[in-house]
Amino acid sequence: MLNRSIRWRGLDLATSEHCHVVANGRDTRIRGAIIGPDFGLFYRLKLDENGNTRTVKIERADGKQLELFCDGAGGWSDDRAEPIPSLRGCVDVDIWPTPLTNSLPLWRTELEANKPTRYAMAWIDATTLEVKRSEQVYTRIDDTHVRFQSADFERILEVDADDLVVTYPGLFARTD
Repeated sequence: MLNRSIRWRGLDLATSEHCHVVANGRDTRIRGAIIGPDFGLFYRLKLDENGNTRTVKIERADGKQLELFCDGAGGWSDDRAEPIPSLRGCVDVDIWPTPLTNSLPLWRTELEANKPTRYAMAWIDATTLEVKRSEQVYTRIDDTHVRFQSADFERILEVDADDLVVTYPGLFARTD
């Protein structure tokens, strides 16, 4: 069970985020708002009882929207029920610019220490609403640190007892 609000500030961009997570055993619902230097957006995620992403909704302040649905097994479709073949096999979503979505694979999988685990993610740039597949690797270092890798990018994330990001070096820091 999780019912808490989290806030981050962007270190490389002038961004701030506030989100709220409610996990009750049946599902997890996440609502967040991000304010950036030239954008503002609201996002909502719904995860099923296994922690698989089922619904993603992003609405920007300029009125542009993105709504995606996942069957829980890696089959994705858009708001017109059109399949998105490039996302086949992706169970989690990674939304830029929020560190919250780094928690999704951590919540869903019990990572063994120093054993890299690969994930195919539905990566969304919320500033442009671009959606693409992203291959990512998470490695638990200890109770409070996880190595995140994607393409040629790597960071050691500090996480709390709920596997929520505390510090994301160079990009985000918690303020709550």
